[in-house]
Amino acid sequence: MKKYIPALTIALALLPAAQAIAEAIPINVRKTNGCGCCLSWMKHLEENGFTPTGEDMFGGSLVRFKLDNGVPQRMVSCHTALVEGYVIEGHVPASDIQRLLEERPDAVGLAVPGMPYGSPGMGPEDEREAYDVFLIREDGSTEVYTSYTGS
Repeated sequence: MKKYIPALTIALALLPAAQAIAEAIPINVRKTNGCGCCLSWMKHLEENGFTPTGEDMFGGSLVRFKLDNGVPQRMVSCHTALVEGYVIEGHVPASDIQRLLEERPDAVGLAVPGMPYGSPGMGPEDEREAYDVFLIREDGSTEVYTSYTGS
């Protein structure tokens, strides 16, 4: 004899997943077409409570977008994201973005300049090189927000 699971039991079992999707934070990522590390970083975001969407831009347009949104030239990396009024430049860990959204400092956003090996989307974390996440202030100044040591 087959056992049937009531629909309510199934709905309750799916509730945590549905809530997680509903609570996920949307983030729009501007990148160049076919950039593998950008896609890997977006996957990292998705695994950590965000719902990333990607928008491909040509190189010159992407650089202009970065500068127009307050990213100093010395902080530039390969992709730029917008989330809840903040700019996220480069391979910033999701935990730092979540902290930024909780603390809500008066700032442009966060940046990881360059493409440090072992940062999210840039290779295995257990082989990472040391890097800093910078807070970008409205006046273009920066300060270290989080430091990651090398493995």
